[in-house]
Amino acid sequence: METRFVGIPDLAEAPSAPSVAVVVDVMRAFTVAAWAFGRRAEKIVLAGSLDEALELKARHPDWVALKDGPAAPGFDAVNSPGLLRSADLDGRTVVQKTTAGTVGALAVRDASLVLCAGFVVAEATARLLRTRGGDSVTFVVTGDDGRADEDLACAEYIARRATEAGTDAGGFLRRAAESRAAAELAEGIRQGVHPDDVALCLEVDRFPFAMVAAREGSLMVLRPRAVPAPAGADPV
Repeated sequence: METRFVGIPDLAEAPSAPSVAVVVDVMRAFTVAAWAFGRRAEKIVLAGSLDEALELKARHPDWVALKDGPAAPGFDAVNSPGLLRSADLDGRTVVQKTTAGTVGALAVRDASLVLCAGFVVAEATARLLRTRGGDSVTFVVTGDDGRADEDLACAEYIARRATEAGTDAGGFLRRAAESRAAAELAEGIRQGVHPDDVALCLEVDRFPFAMVAAREGSLMVLRPRAVPAPAGADPV
């Protein structure tokens, strides 16, 4: 499997859309997305702007709109796994707008396969990549223009695990735990934070599904996809 690691700004310079893109946002967009599916949300609509998120919410009052930062009028939740993990999302549609994760996913919307990932869905994501065989995979490191070490560590871990299933997560998790994003969350520099957010973002394989984003009409929609383990393999 041929891999490359890019930031969101690098995508604008690419001559064409990648074949397979794995968009990584550990702290916190795609950890939150996984928790939403863990709380039985049906789908997540990735919004391109706060205004679009609010417009979708206005058209669909039963949808759950969430954003980065503190609570705001019109939004039902914030981008925090600790705050979302007790929400009743059974059968609901979530509208998500974040600073980096949703931006990265929308930037590769023309790829043949778009996966959104964090440590919490690492094995399922790697397993899905293994089923693709020799495809070239572009990992989009969404934070800090591609320099966020928590996202790069997770991307490198998934890439390694896609070819070496026994890869140990320890060193990759330490990098993420020591990242600037982890420090900002732990120190309360970022708003809309629960004290458990960092720990929840560093849970490996918390959920047994991958997350696939695809166009549905005019929207980019994220859904969970079960990836069965091969016969004889240990379950996630």
